[in-house]
Amino acid sequence: MSSGQRDTTRARVTLATLAEQKAAGEPVVMVTAYDAPSARIADEAGVDIVLVGDSAANVVLGYDSTVPVTVEEMLVLTRAVRRGLRHPLLVADLPFGSYEASDTDAVRTAQRFVKEGGADAVKIERGGTTVDRARAIVAAGIPVIGHIGLTPQAATSLGGYRVQGRTADQAEQLLRDALELQNAGCFAIVIEAVPAAVTDLLAPLLHCLTIGIGAGAATDGQVLVWHDLLGITHGHVAKFVRPFADLHTETVRGLTAYTAAVRSHEFPTAEHTYAIDQNELGDLRARLARSPAAEDSTP
Repeated sequence: MSSGQRDTTRARVTLATLAEQKAAGEPVVMVTAYDAPSARIADEAGVDIVLVGDSAANVVLGYDSTVPVTVEEMLVLTRAVRRGLRHPLLVADLPFGSYEASDTDAVRTAQRFVKEGGADAVKIERGGTTVDRARAIVAAGIPVIGHIGLTPQAATSLGGYRVQGRTADQAEQLLRDALELQNAGCFAIVIEAVPAAVTDLLAPLLHCLTIGIGAGAATDGQVLVWHDLLGITHGHVAKFVRPFADLHTETVRGLTAYTAAVRSHEFPTAEHTYAIDQNELGDLRARLARSPAAEDSTP
């Protein structure tokens, strides 16, 4: 299939088809995306779920953490991804501060991402009061993904970006959070930065979809950040990241070649320019010769 064509035979991913994948033991593929071109590529690659993650705060908008990103910023990105997406399920992260205070806030924000952003579902972080927010959003008719383990929005209270569940108490709490989110109606739960041996024990106890990121292979699927998996991320990357390409190096190579070509007058050449009818060009020259600008430019 050419890059300009869209696959019209593939069915759209739904909660029902994801449940069928889980039942069949077919791994679910999830990836983040933040604009229309990336969404089209993810669609063409055949991924199942595209997440407009609040990781956009770091990898797209230049913030130091996910905390500062706003609802309005996330809505812009979600709409862009929606315009480029055809088949995968589209999930939007609800940013920090947009849902924690009350069920009303949570439902109102989730509704905006569905109505204005075109999302099929939303994702929220942590257990605790988030469970009540998840229940309220689900009751409003919007599918929800929960998120346990390392939850970036709460990284400060967790002592930084650290592996979670390394003690029996912590691991047991993760299970309680997961079960509460599941009971609240979450159709899926992301498990992040948890020892694989812990996930091996926890995942089979959940009947909802489980998506891992740095949590081993026992989950029903995996998710990675777009920039991480394509080798675009600048600076430190987590241990669980496996780059599947090196687009940073290739992009620098291309831009360096472009810079050199412009400075050496090798670009553009005749093949990169447009023609004009010679009679029209002659007419234009005559007009310019009679123009006040031509007189002003005479030494």
